[in-house]
Amino acid sequence: MTVFLVAAVLVAGFAAFMDWRTGHIPNWLTLGGLALAPVAHIVHAIAIGLRGQDAVMEAVWSVVGALVVGIVPLLLYRNDAIGGGDVKLLLALGAVLQWRIGFEAEVYSFFAAGLFAPARLAYEGKLFKTLKNSMMIAANPFLPKAKRRHVEPESMTWFRFGPSMFVGTLFAAIVNWRG
Repeated sequence: MTVFLVAAVLVAGFAAFMDWRTGHIPNWLTLGGLALAPVAHIVHAIAIGLRGQDAVMEAVWSVVGALVVGIVPLLLYRNDAIGGGDVKLLLALGAVLQWRIGFEAEVYSFFAAGLFAPARLAYEGKLFKTLKNSMMIAANPFLPKAKRRHVEPESMTWFRFGPSMFVGTLFAAIVNWRG
């Protein structure tokens, strides 16, 4: 599994660098990782002596990893709360790390974002306005139509999630490193 931890950290690191610089995570990186991960798991399984159904199951667990890790990001994307590149990167990381470690990396990534975002917003002087907008958005579904408040799209703040995914993936790799 060590090779997959290293691969995931490298993929997340490059994606974080690209996201930080350009605001985009390249499709060749995310979709390439998503497509290659099941094949790499089969090759690795055969290299360590697994055969037949056992080797194929490694690829199945890779696909399951992508599906499990993708549930929350897909729901967030559907509500315009996360970018498509972020979703594809999490799917790829889920496929590379399989479901358990992939899910850990995802949770650590959201935790890192939960620490970084308020710090960045405070630095930019936008923290309280963003908190107010967030509370209005969260409360709107529970209010009668007449009392709902509209939040203008230009008052919303966008956050690049790539660096947080790198930190979360790195932390998951360190926690699961077997030496």
